[in-house]
Amino acid sequence: MPKHATSGLHRLTRTHKLSVAGVAAAGAAALVFAVVPGADADQAKSQATAVENVKPVAFAAVGTAAKAQQATITKQADDSAAKGKAEAAAKKAAAEKAAAKAKAAAKAKAAAAAKAKAEKARQAKQAASRSAVRAAIPAAAPKPAAKPVAKPAAKTYPDNLDGWIRESLDVMAKKGIPGSYNGIYRNIIRESSGNPMAINLWDINAKNGIPSKGLLQVIDPTFKTWHVEGTSWNIYDPVANITAACNYAADKYGSMDNVNSAY
Repeated sequence: MPKHATSGLHRLTRTHKLSVAGVAAAGAAALVFAVVPGADADQAKSQATAVENVKPVAFAAVGTAAKAQQATITKQADDSAAKGKAEAAAKKAAAEKAAAKAKAAAKAKAAAAAKAKAEKARQAKQAASRSAVRAAIPAAAPKPAAKPVAKPAAKTYPDNLDGWIRESLDVMAKKGIPGSYNGIYRNIIRESSGNPMAINLWDINAKNGIPSKGLLQVIDPTFKTWHVEGTSWNIYDPVANITAACNYAADKYGSMDNVNSAY
């Protein structure tokens, strides 16, 4: 056989091969009907025609379905990955928000604790200062001296709380201002603990720019209005402070003896 004829046989396509197979099948069918007794000639002819009409299977349809299925699987995988990524981002954001909130709460708590600590220290310092002043004051206040009938000779007074009260009482007696030693002493201890340089820097008067000052915690406008002639114009002067405060209390309450709280 020539070489080129052999090469042509090897180059048969899939369609050619299927056509050959169809012809062989048709021949076999014809043979069967020829040898079977009583076979109908028309039926054999119909079967042979059916065989001749056999066509190659459409393999391309199978490949298209596989590709479509693979695309669906790929899309589902991508969607699942995107969903997982979104959930992870949401969890991270929630965790960061919770951490920030916890940090802010801790900071606020620390600030409140520091403020409370500072206030406690201030109160402790103030209490210690008052305790020191109380320690220097006699345990029991002496009875007030009887008012002299005649004009007394020049007197001297000790430079302490007892002397300041007694000198103020003498000035008050001359000016007709009522008040007793015990009433003055009781209010001094409540207002300043006996410290002539005491000043209140935290109450409403302080916030208004006119803090209470001195033994009986008098504000500047009151001191100037009820100042008693013959005493110092220095609001921290013990005698001037006591006398002006008693003069004010006499006008508003009848006497410093009637004052039992802030006035």
